[in-house]
Amino acid sequence: MRTRIVFSLKNRGAYVPFHHQFLLAQTIKGLIMLGKRSEFFTFTQFNFSGLKGQIKISRKGLHFYSSRVTLVFSSSDKAFLDYFIKTLFEQKELVIGNLQLVPEATEMEEPVTITDSVKFLCISPIVLLPSSFNDESSKRFIPPNTDEFSDLLYDNTIERMTASGKFTEQQLADFYKFQLVADKDYIDRIQASHKKFARIYPLYDSDVKYEVRGYTFPFTLYAPQPVQQFIYENGLGHFSHKGFGMVDVAGASTLKREADMEEAFA
Repeated sequence: MRTRIVFSLKNRGAYVPFHHQFLLAQTIKGLIMLGKRSEFFTFTQFNFSGLKGQIKISRKGLHFYSSRVTLVFSSSDKAFLDYFIKTLFEQKELVIGNLQLVPEATEMEEPVTITDSVKFLCISPIVLLPSSFNDESSKRFIPPNTDEFSDLLYDNTIERMTASGKFTEQQLADFYKFQLVADKDYIDRIQASHKKFARIYPLYDSDVKYEVRGYTFPFTLYAPQPVQQFIYENGLGHFSHKGFGMVDVAGASTLKREADMEEAFA
């Protein structure tokens, strides 16, 4: 289930860093801990986008000039989603970077058709490797057209689907088909224009800063429908609960309303 959260912006022109997922992750974690549902304090089966609105880019980051700012938040667990939204709307104001945001409304994303072959676009970077203290391995570059790229995402997806408790051992065993095919034309075009589809991003855990490599490009995923649906609702790759790995179906309503999405992290 994916919902769009709408905030009113009190101070137009305020800004957040270009990549601000870590600020959102800190705020979301704080909101989760505010409530009284202890079973959700360590819950990680959710995903979210960056903030969207009318922006201008400067060296400081993204300056927002629209009266409203939106955030896409998603989880397969309705109880958790209801809990989070209720806690969020109990707050009079949130401060993200320099933005003063007031929760205003929510609207459910329009349903999309998910099959066993889906073309996805990245809303936020996909992380293939976990991070650990004083370890640079999470920044290793892995070419998207290799089996290793698909295999790492498959292993992580099955691990998270197992942890969700929503699938039987037999179902998980049947989910062996998994192949990610990167959009070669897009990657060639990005490289030809001297842009990047893979960058190093900051990530915080227990106030410790880590760095991970994230990938942002269109791709087609071949996998069973339940796997595709899980990824659509919970993200792809490591650290989905910290705002990485959110994807959208090419041509979906989110993309129609946010035309800059595909290039946002290029």
